[in-house]
Amino acid sequence: MSSIGAHVQSADWKAEKHVPVIEVKGSPSKGEPFEVTLSVGKEIAHPHTTEHHIRNIQLYFKPDEEKFIIHVGTFQFEAHGESAQGSNQGSAKCEPKVTTAVTLEKAGELVALSYCNIHGLWDNSERVDVK
Repeated sequence: MSSIGAHVQSADWKAEKHVPVIEVKGSPSKGEPFEVTLSVGKEIAHPHTTEHHIRNIQLYFKPDEEKFIIHVGTFQFEAHGESAQGSNQGSAKCEPKVTTAVTLEKAGELVALSYCNIHGLWDNSERVDVK
């Protein structure tokens, strides 16, 4: 039986265009919302074409000293230049970037997964300490 973890790829986002970037704004405080920006292609641009694109980014939180990971959200990118006139002829494309607000009660690790329609799943994580 195959495990999903066996199919997730990791790398440094500065050298690999598929890796999700997690940016935390400020110094989070316990019980207070703070901004988290997720993106793909920050350092090396990722294509946004009908044939090759980022479909979604998922965000999870792994609290310190807890067994299970928490699904925070899934952010879909639906427009990739599709149109009735043909591939890449559409008038809209999504950039794989989203900012959301998160409230944490304890420190832990934010974990992001990005899905490329050609190159599969990629992950990254970022430690978050709360005051």
